[in-house]
Amino acid sequence: MSNIAIKSADDIEGMRRAGQLAAEVLEMIAPKVQPGISTGELDRICHDYIVDQQNAIPAPLNYKGFPKSICTSVNDVICHGIPSDTKLLKQGDIINIDVTVIKDGWHGDTSIMVPVGKVAPHADRLMRVTQECLYKALAIVKPGTRLGDIGEIIQEHAEGCYYSVVREYCGHGIGKVFHEEPQVLHYGRAGTGLVLEPGMTFTIEPMINAGKRHTKLNTRDGWTVTTRDGRLSAQWEHTIAVTDTGIEVLTARSDEVFPFEQSR
Repeated sequence: MSNIAIKSADDIEGMRRAGQLAAEVLEMIAPKVQPGISTGELDRICHDYIVDQQNAIPAPLNYKGFPKSICTSVNDVICHGIPSDTKLLKQGDIINIDVTVIKDGWHGDTSIMVPVGKVAPHADRLMRVTQECLYKALAIVKPGTRLGDIGEIIQEHAEGCYYSVVREYCGHGIGKVFHEEPQVLHYGRAGTGLVLEPGMTFTIEPMINAGKRHTKLNTRDGWTVTTRDGRLSAQWEHTIAVTDTGIEVLTARSDEVFPFEQSR
């Protein structure tokens, strides 16, 4: 337990602010996702908004050598897609936009799926089920819940819908450090793993594949992770705090309606 940072009320207030800013970036950028725009342009818009409007820092930029301010993962890209001026979005694509904002040293990390124009029903279903996986996991977070409970409920829902769960990448503790303990797996067995306590802060960010769960890392750029079979992948992410009685979603968007009650 000694390596799990327990946040104070003041700490969580700082994280709440960073989380709100990250949510605002996604609210700002989502309407700009249209056929013909490049992922490089989306990155520039987000970078300028974070730096100039929010007076904050885009955490991904130069993090372990990552060259951009957001991640843009299109279609079969599972995570860590690098924005590019040559990657033009087209009608029917699906894109994950992953934003992490640093404000006063605290991190807020969140991502959404956005359809590019009208998408195929199977793509829409994958995005919807993946968000359901996230919401089902968020709904059970409270003191006494175990990390294995989170993993099992995500895996059960995804596989029950005939999808697969990526295993090589997971959620993580977060605070003044971008990635800290614990690791939050999106598969597993209920009743196992770390017991949650008030003051723990971490992300839940299920990556769900339409086909098989296997992944492939682009060795040329060292970042882009795709499905090995070329099928679609989707991801949704929130940063959360465990409260005395349940959960607070620190990166909740203003238009988001959760199927559970939050507490502070």
